[in-house]
Amino acid sequence: MPNPMTDAERRAQLDPLLASGWTLVEDRDAIRKEFRFKDFAAAFGWMTSIAIEADKANHHPEWSNVYNRVTVVLTSHDANGLTARDVALAHAMDARAG
Repeated sequence: MPNPMTDAERRAQLDPLLASGWTLVEDRDAIRKEFRFKDFAAAFGWMTSIAIEADKANHHPEWSNVYNRVTVVLTSHDANGLTARDVALAHAMDARAG
């Protein structure tokens, strides 16, 4: 089971994500971002590539898709909050989104 991030880890690891458009979720220890793509096929293709990577890491995002938009919430349920796994998956999502 992963450990929740310490305050120092949160500052160091979350600041770059917040600068790239991720936001903190107000009512829980999680981060959120909405990704926009050219069309539905591009959004769904991105989701498929992320799903494969997330499954390999045994870490599964909360997400929803409407046409060209994918809204993602990341948190580690087994740790009751944000962990390094969430940060790694957020960076992978950003990199694949282009």
